[in-house]
Amino acid sequence: MRPVRTRFAPSPTGYLHVGGARTALYCWAFARHHQGRFILRIEDTDLERSTPEAVQAILDGMSWLGLTPDEGPFYQMQHMDQYRAVIAQMLQDGSAYTCYCSPQELDAMREEQRAKGLKPRYDGRWRPERAKALGLEPPDGVMPVVRFRNPDDGVVSWEDGVKGAISIANSELDDLIIARGDGTPTYNFCVVVDDWKMQVSHVIRGDDHINNTPRQINILKALGAELPSYAHLPMIHGPDGEKLSKRHGAVSVMQYEEDGYLPEALLNYLARLGWSHGDDEIFSMQQFIDWFTLDHCSRSAAQFDFEKLRWLNNHYLRQRDGEWLAQSIAPRVRAEGLSIDGGPPLAAVCDLLKDRAHTLEELAEEAAMFYLVPHPDAALLQERLAEPVPQALRDLAARLPESFDPSAASALMKEVLASHGLKMPQLAMALRVVLLGRTETPSIDKVLAVLGGALVQEKIQRALEGRG
Repeated sequence: MRPVRTRFAPSPTGYLHVGGARTALYCWAFARHHQGRFILRIEDTDLERSTPEAVQAILDGMSWLGLTPDEGPFYQMQHMDQYRAVIAQMLQDGSAYTCYCSPQELDAMREEQRAKGLKPRYDGRWRPERAKALGLEPPDGVMPVVRFRNPDDGVVSWEDGVKGAISIANSELDDLIIARGDGTPTYNFCVVVDDWKMQVSHVIRGDDHINNTPRQINILKALGAELPSYAHLPMIHGPDGEKLSKRHGAVSVMQYEEDGYLPEALLNYLARLGWSHGDDEIFSMQQFIDWFTLDHCSRSAAQFDFEKLRWLNNHYLRQRDGEWLAQSIAPRVRAEGLSIDGGPPLAAVCDLLKDRAHTLEELAEEAAMFYLVPHPDAALLQERLAEPVPQALRDLAARLPESFDPSAASALMKEVLASHGLKMPQLAMALRVVLLGRTETPSIDKVLAVLGGALVQEKIQRALEGRG
């Protein structure tokens, strides 16, 4: 049996987006499932649009997601001699030929075909036998392109790993340009040679490449190369059913890191975005590797649901301990100009808040209230500190030890309530406003325990002195 070798082959003309990340994930998981090899290949032959920054963005995204290649990254621009050697051989054996059609001639040719109700396409006039019959001679000063001589008859068929059986008549295909006039090999040709030379066994990619597949198969056959298996994944759509784009919030994978998503959450979400294992929604990457097969991939487009991603991210945030979360959000809290020194332990704050947060950014925003000097609205402060509440606050502060757990704080508050004839909402709401400057916080006994006796006393004293 042929060893499994998959490849992820992005063009560095922009960032790594979620569609590309999902393709990379499926290629990686398929190789891991079959104990094969996963290759990263950077298809950088588009010199006008490819940039070093885009290459780095792809590498950074792959690294953050943990999709480590077994081989690569390889760069197509480093293989130019190999492509040119293959083209020279094809010219020699007749599977390729030079074409001197100018852009103007091609435009006129297609316009004439449209006028006759025909499909606009190159008519093969520079095939050697036709050029001879038409009396065509290479014009002076024109650098020809090189075209692949596509078979005239028959059908290109393959059993797609996702779509099923697909057949395209060769009569629907014209002779593809495989090298430009300056000698630079084209994308479709470089892909074929790379897949052949890298012994790729399975090409898993988006279904926007289906139209390329019959041409690539024909070139591989002309080269006498073993064909890979092909699997084409449906596109990812936005909530409105249209192709996912920037207007839906589709951004670089690294933007998700900046926004506070965890890589395991994004991977888990992307895994389910076009593939399923029963009703399983949450699973580890090892489980995904164990379960992943192409026959469980959907044939229809998936819809990106940002709320579901947030739900998943909350799940993974809750699995992280406070120390890890504290290290992750400390730079975000400090970026707001806040000092966490002298405040409550950030790890304890994270443990208290993580159930409520969907992203690290949200967690940092919520944690900030523990390090701000509260400045509640004067009217609100006046409303919440009507007598005998201030005396109850002083009493509570005086009786709190330096450290205690929520149950001890709850018991002490009940004693204070009984002493001052208050109800829990009166005391709890006053504490929220005085300690954190807001009326909505986590359970107040847990807030007290995280702050500790000294900080609670300091904040209560400051609030009551400011009021006076």
